[in-house]
Amino acid sequence: MWRMPRIKILLWLLFIFSCVCSSIRAAVSYDDKAIIINGRRRILMSGSIHYPRSTPEMWPDLIKKAKDGGLDVIQTYVFWNGHEPSPGKYNFEGRYDLVKFIKLIQEAGLYVNLRIGPYVCAEWNFGGFPVWLKYVPGMSFRTDNEPFKVAMERFTAKIVNMMKSEELFEPQGGPIILSQIENEYGPVEWDIGAPGKAYTKWAAQMANGLKTGVPWIMCKQEDAPDPMIDTCNGFYCEKFTPNKPYKPKMFTELWTGWFTEFGGPVPTRPVEDIAYAVARFIQNNGSFVNYYMYHGGTNFGRTAGGLFITTSYDYDAPIDEYGLLNEPKWGHLRDLHTAIKLIEPALVSAYPTVTYPGKNQEIHVFQAKFGGCAAFISNFDPQVSAKITFGNSQYDLPPWSISILQDCKDEVFNTAMVKAPSTQKKMTTVASFDWQSYDEEAPSSDDSDTFSMSGLYEQLNVTRDASDYLWYLTEIDVSPNEEFLKNGQFPELTVMSAGHALHVFINNQLAGTVWGSLKNTKITFSQNVKLRAGVNKISMLSVSVGLANVGTHFENYNIGILGPITLKGLNDGTRDLTKQQWSYKVGLKGERLSLHTLDGSSSVEWLQGSFVAQKQPLTWYKTTFNAPKGDAPLALDMNGMGKGQIWVNGEGVGRYWPANKAHGNCDKCSYAGIYNENKCNQYCGEPSQRWYHVPRSWLRPTGNFLVIFEEWGGNPDWITLVQRTT
Repeated sequence: MWRMPRIKILLWLLFIFSCVCSSIRAAVSYDDKAIIINGRRRILMSGSIHYPRSTPEMWPDLIKKAKDGGLDVIQTYVFWNGHEPSPGKYNFEGRYDLVKFIKLIQEAGLYVNLRIGPYVCAEWNFGGFPVWLKYVPGMSFRTDNEPFKVAMERFTAKIVNMMKSEELFEPQGGPIILSQIENEYGPVEWDIGAPGKAYTKWAAQMANGLKTGVPWIMCKQEDAPDPMIDTCNGFYCEKFTPNKPYKPKMFTELWTGWFTEFGGPVPTRPVEDIAYAVARFIQNNGSFVNYYMYHGGTNFGRTAGGLFITTSYDYDAPIDEYGLLNEPKWGHLRDLHTAIKLIEPALVSAYPTVTYPGKNQEIHVFQAKFGGCAAFISNFDPQVSAKITFGNSQYDLPPWSISILQDCKDEVFNTAMVKAPSTQKKMTTVASFDWQSYDEEAPSSDDSDTFSMSGLYEQLNVTRDASDYLWYLTEIDVSPNEEFLKNGQFPELTVMSAGHALHVFINNQLAGTVWGSLKNTKITFSQNVKLRAGVNKISMLSVSVGLANVGTHFENYNIGILGPITLKGLNDGTRDLTKQQWSYKVGLKGERLSLHTLDGSSSVEWLQGSFVAQKQPLTWYKTTFNAPKGDAPLALDMNGMGKGQIWVNGEGVGRYWPANKAHGNCDKCSYAGIYNENKCNQYCGEPSQRWYHVPRSWLRPTGNFLVIFEEWGGNPDWITLVQRTT
């Protein structure tokens, strides 16, 4: 028997051990072709699922459906304002249990792309930033600003260290193969210049210094410093090239639809065009595609941001808001992923050669030395079908489509030929309600929880986003000699507001309501108001509908009544009310009393039976109901109501606004041709959102407590509980 001296054995073992450790430390890397996991190049199909937009009880099924749909990776943002609602006070429970979400993904055998940001955009309130950050002295967001960098590094490091402690990065045996720092910062950097460039360099160095062991990406960041990978977001990204020839071509957001705004139609995107965008990207040497969104979910509570964004974040994703398959989108993309996996060896081993057999036609061939052969045959014409000869065969391609050939011969998929079944959304009524009501009173400037000062204060500075609502209160004294008291030509009150909605009361009577939109957030109330001789009380309820999620200088963002406020038509002309004494009250009385909870609701007297308020503004409604049998998803049909908020068992369902009807263009939709968010819209003339998701996991078998606050005035008898099926 051959014998090796003990010292040589030890040296040999140390060598082997060091090689193994090096292999583990370099478990995830990249080259110009692809992300490399444990030495193997991969074509990775990914999908965005945001953990706070569904419940923990939904997560396992969503992840399973993603895996069954052919995904390799789940991509998610990390939501700073959800995790740190006040400085140093952290929340990683319930819908914000990030570790649990990632471990469920790992158990399913999928990878994770963790987009730490911590700016997220995402139609999320304040872009994911905690509002308290705005009031840190010297703060300037997303630029070369020391207070911002200190806060950003502290939170980023906390998330990275949490992932490390749970051994969730791939080199530790975990599922996280990629991390992202910042988010779509390129346009901001372009806008602000040198401070932006310095910030980009700092962010990259800071992230890289955290030593995650996996590559970092920066999306929409053309000058991403090494070793960061710059990536593409959009409806199409086939023309994108990384900023260095040794980086892989990655598509971090392929938009499967678009968000819905209150007052706008519901966007959809045909699956044929999504498949076309994927195939065109892959045939141009792309190796990572993420669907934004794969499951959009729900903007529960007051998390919706970007101004006027609906509570539903369905996004026309392959898995709908309720966790059900959106067919044929899910099935057609699953078939696409199957086809791509069949040809993956060729895709990761060769570069495409391209020929042009005709106008609007291309053939991309991947001929690998050991990985076989794959081909993409493309017809870019949006109107005309094509017969294209390749090899010894002829292939028939519909307009605006790409065929995928295994072994450069067998057609295994065409982007426009959908074989998956279609499903129709069905909402079936399963319960109605018996209501009680409580009137929300306009406050008085003498109330103990009001404060007064001269002039107008910006709303967010006062509320710190603790509520959507801020009362502005003042009084005006009208002389009995005013001419309008004799001729009936009442003076005109004009109020200028930065948004987003405004209710004006004169002597506790509603004088009028105005509201803005995503395109025009600023509003003006201008109306003749009925005043009387003596003291008149002006009460104005300013309402926010989410906070901005994009743009520069978040520190300067403002909402609410900023003025001027004038009263025109008095004997002495126009009176400026802007700088006179104003009183302020944050939120509603019902919020302060916690009427949305069972305990809080018992603190006031509620009207019942025939006394229940109908079509009355500023009204609270409550009822109880039993959970329907079965496990079908549930929603509230709010079609009879105006605008307000919903709670079930103390949990915030979200903002509702069915009285804001969808306007826009809802012409016939064709999959062919360049897509944008104004194409293939639906539900013009109907509520932008009618149904509001109530998660099953929030319910008890009996005695569920439902509370609604109605701003405008609606008929609660029209509200029903519905069951979502396909």
